[in-house]
Amino acid sequence: MTAVLRLALADDQALVRRGLRALLERLPGFEIVIEAADGGALLAAVRKSPVDVILSDIRMPVHSGIEATRMLRARGDYTPVVLLTTFDEPGLMQGAVDAGAQGYLLKDAEPEALDAAIRTVAAGGRLVAPQSLDLARVRLPGDTTANVRLTERELAVLRLVAGGYSNKEIGRALSISDGTVKNHLTEILARLDARDRTHAVMKAIAARLL
Repeated sequence: MTAVLRLALADDQALVRRGLRALLERLPGFEIVIEAADGGALLAAVRKSPVDVILSDIRMPVHSGIEATRMLRARGDYTPVVLLTTFDEPGLMQGAVDAGAQGYLLKDAEPEALDAAIRTVAAGGRLVAPQSLDLARVRLPGDTTANVRLTERELAVLRLVAGGYSNKEIGRALSISDGTVKNHLTEILARLDARDRTHAVMKAIAARLL
């Protein structure tokens, strides 16, 4: 039986909180144990009742989502945080990354995207997703990709990865085998010093390779 993930939900708009709660309660494997209307209440509640993942609006009174994340990290709390926003702004995404958030997602994302974001960060991954490759050039912590160069074929593979295509779909699009796609991805991850596909895409965007 899959373990239930305990969630904290913070948003200063009660209707938004209720909507997110209703959405999350329809998805299997989640339990909302904390609701907070501002960053200060979130920090106090999480100190008393630890959770697996924090979902927080990025703009809230008392402490913003970015400020609350930074304060959590400062006190040694590394609970994964997904920051939610209605504002498609590169500066906010950079602030989320710099504060130590593992995820950044627009509030109008599909439920499946929110589900995937929560599970990704709970498993130790990152999901900092711009809506297009032209939206943001995010500098990830410890970024060393400034001098990295990828071949045209590797760039073609990575563009399709960024578009959400599977290995099989990438192979069909480029007329290459699944094994060749995997070999290209292995080389891409090594060159970019990336943990996974999403991390590779974000580092490539930051280095203006895409």
